[in-house]
Amino acid sequence: MYKLIAIDLDGTLLNSYGEISEENKIAIKKAKEKGIEIVLTSGRMSSSVLGIANELGANNFMIAGNGALIYDIKNEKILFNECIPKDKALQVVKICDENNIYYTINTEKYILSKKLKYNLMYYYYENSQKSKHRTTNINLVDNLERYINENDVGEITKITISDESKVIFSGIIKKLNKINGLNILEVSSMSRKIIKSGTEKIGLNYFYTEITKENVNKWQAIKHLSNYLNILPEEIVAIGDNINDLDMICNAGLGIVMKNSALDNKNLGKITTSNNNSNGVAEAINKYILI
Repeated sequence: MYKLIAIDLDGTLLNSYGEISEENKIAIKKAKEKGIEIVLTSGRMSSSVLGIANELGANNFMIAGNGALIYDIKNEKILFNECIPKDKALQVVKICDENNIYYTINTEKYILSKKLKYNLMYYYYENSQKSKHRTTNINLVDNLERYINENDVGEITKITISDESKVIFSGIIKKLNKINGLNILEVSSMSRKIIKSGTEKIGLNYFYTEITKENVNKWQAIKHLSNYLNILPEEIVAIGDNINDLDMICNAGLGIVMKNSALDNKNLGKITTSNNNSNGVAEAINKYILI
């Protein structure tokens, strides 16, 4: 019997507009009623994940920042913390500034950036459509290096890098890989999101990667939490769509890949469920877990 389901958010539980379908909510509720622990496992900051967890009633534990933090929701405490050291973050900022590359610094307080663009533009519009408890705090500043040096920005969970040109994107990744002590996701596909502005739909397409502290990923966090809860790896289900989900999909007792996945992990012999706009999470839970 499976005892824990780790579910990614963007591209998995959430549809292209950042919404959770009623079908997904119902399936998750049924899994909870069977005593299965539901753990949202996201690259987002914990405040953003928390609102979604509370909406679902999946409010025991959550994993944020691609595994940088495990949060005990009921007791309001951090169980696990492996964030990016400030000096390493400043090295990334320096390289990006020198090469005019767009980036965001994700902390436990807010997302820091110089301007709204790419993934941050998506979160900004998402905020305008969501209730206050689901919003993502955004802080725009002119000089990020100075701001980080002069202010208490909180724990830095991850840094994101984005660009529309694959050549430019690949070039900056090579430079960032020279910094020791960091984990840089190797992403070769383009991120595609949709913003709803009134009746208009705006597409956002860009190459994107995430940087965390070395050896930090979702599966390591899941292992830490499962040990805490006395749950075995074979009793864990992991559902995801992106490269930051690959470790948990490959190592969980049951790994499930979304049909909209941009990964090559469809060749890993793992189960594939419907896409995030067709209730793929509900399909997976109903077909493979609630049996």
